[in-house]
Amino acid sequence: MDQKCEQLLRSRLQGENYQKLMDLPNPKLHRFIADAIELCDPATVVVCTDDSSDIAYVRKQAVARQEETPLTIEGHTVHFDGYFDQGRDKDKTKYLVPPGMNLGERLNTAGKAEGTAEVRALLKGQMAGREAYVRFFCLGPVNSAFSISGVQITDSAYVGHSEDLLYRSGYEQFKRLGDGEDFFRVMHSCGELTEGNVSKNYEDKRIYIDLEDELVYSVNTQYGGNTIGFKKLALRLAIRKADREGWLSEHMFVVGIHGPKGRKTYFTGAFPSACGKTSTAMLPGESIVGDDIAYLRIIDGEARAVNVESGIFGIIQDVNSKDDPVIYKVLTTPGEVIFSNILIKDGKPYWLGMGQALPKDGVNYAGQWHEGMKGPDGATVSAAHKNARYTVSLRALANVDPKLDDPDGIAVSGIIYGGRDSDTWVPVQQSLSWDHGVIAMGASLESETTAATIGQEGVRAFQPMSNLDFVAIPLGKYIQNHLDFAKGLKEAPTIFAVNYFLKGADGKYLNGMADKAVWAKWMERRVNGEVEAIEGPTGWLPVYADLKALFKDVLKQEYTPEQYAEQFSIRVPENIKKIDRIEEIYRTQVPDTPQIVFDTLAAQRKRLQEVQAKFGDRVHPEKLR
Repeated sequence: MDQKCEQLLRSRLQGENYQKLMDLPNPKLHRFIADAIELCDPATVVVCTDDSSDIAYVRKQAVARQEETPLTIEGHTVHFDGYFDQGRDKDKTKYLVPPGMNLGERLNTAGKAEGTAEVRALLKGQMAGREAYVRFFCLGPVNSAFSISGVQITDSAYVGHSEDLLYRSGYEQFKRLGDGEDFFRVMHSCGELTEGNVSKNYEDKRIYIDLEDELVYSVNTQYGGNTIGFKKLALRLAIRKADREGWLSEHMFVVGIHGPKGRKTYFTGAFPSACGKTSTAMLPGESIVGDDIAYLRIIDGEARAVNVESGIFGIIQDVNSKDDPVIYKVLTTPGEVIFSNILIKDGKPYWLGMGQALPKDGVNYAGQWHEGMKGPDGATVSAAHKNARYTVSLRALANVDPKLDDPDGIAVSGIIYGGRDSDTWVPVQQSLSWDHGVIAMGASLESETTAATIGQEGVRAFQPMSNLDFVAIPLGKYIQNHLDFAKGLKEAPTIFAVNYFLKGADGKYLNGMADKAVWAKWMERRVNGEVEAIEGPTGWLPVYADLKALFKDVLKQEYTPEQYAEQFSIRVPENIKKIDRIEEIYRTQVPDTPQIVFDTLAAQRKRLQEVQAKFGDRVHPEKLR
């Protein structure tokens, strides 16, 4: 450590905080903390270890600083973001790229020199008068081949508290790292605050990701997706690291689906936000490993995965006792829970779709609220935000899988891709091969937009692997990495596509929310060779008799031939239009697209045209036998 850095740290870190940092003999870490302190100028700096007292201190400060407010149920608190700071801001999130680096037209980039100067100017002096927290976390299980160390300095106790619920503590992991330089860094300040304790200068928010230095800057924002540095921000860094090292970093849940005779089969799944990802990860009766981000590696010829996180930052809208009993119990009983951007009345939390009547007034993300009130933008303010969230530790869930922290991860038998699709994909189907699944399901994924990102809702958006917002390498290279991944495997996982949002001619959904449990059981049996399937032009389709038996067994419901016909008949024109849309994107916007993408899409178009010529625009699966 150079003399200037040492002098600054000695002068600004009081008491044991200096020693805690020096117990980590890492010059790169020391320089980062010294730079952040000099730039942001906090009044005090607290260095946190893995010790429970340090973790408890941050939680207490979140309440003391009124970033969180306690609720009537023990351990529950609520946090509010600003009215205009309610989702991941894609326009203000940019990759800082050095000269010569080209990530393609679809990714939001800025020159590294210019972008760094801009964001650092916004960060300058932003922590003045406030306490900053130096936090250490481990992405993936500790002391594992999957482990990635991360350090974040932030002036938000709420952000630090959230990360304690979401990640494994990483101070001791940093000790094992020694003087190694392979770790992620995050510098965050919520900026100047309003009287309501939310970021005042939200229009000047910046979330910039320095790909070369594996460093994230975030300023003038509090929303978790913009500030919790080791979620989607570090996912972008991990994708580049995975590209260099030959593994996959994915926007995927990990779940264990239980089969007959005590069998458990593990799946990963990629869904855009608000498309059923978390509810699939925590299906009643199944075992959750993770709901958001997974690392996949080849170990001894086998695809293995871990949950990068150990908690959930989940969308709370429509979580209710009937459809989501496991998480609903956690949200309504004592334990550590952070709610955000919901409605509070008399110390009790309320959210949209919770299964009970909501109060006519209370406190929410707009402040004091009453039914029918207008926000500063003139829009009617709902009781709670559509993107309201809850943050909990996975260990609070009754169905958490015992392999959550296994350093060897879990063996992946299946991969699921799903989006919000009203008119094209059937509810569940299996790919014809690994390459077909990667291309026609993963790389062709579309989803109708929701409130999880800022912008217009209901627009059909291209979302390959549900990861487009986070891919930090050229998209064609990213797809090729997926195709190549199977080459190192003794047996590749089976790829499936699901669609929980298919609608009929009357515009109503064709499936209930609980039906996904049946699709999961069908996929589990299919992976284990226990059910047959019908080969269709877009993939292998379930046989009616198998679904009828599963609906009876899983949901105690009758499943009629008419339901099967409406849900699983191939919608040929819609599928052809989808291929046209996807092919156009790859031809015009992804210059490095592998040729196999076009070949696979062309083959699928041909199959669809052939069945259309024989059977028309709607093709019942039984016609394909």
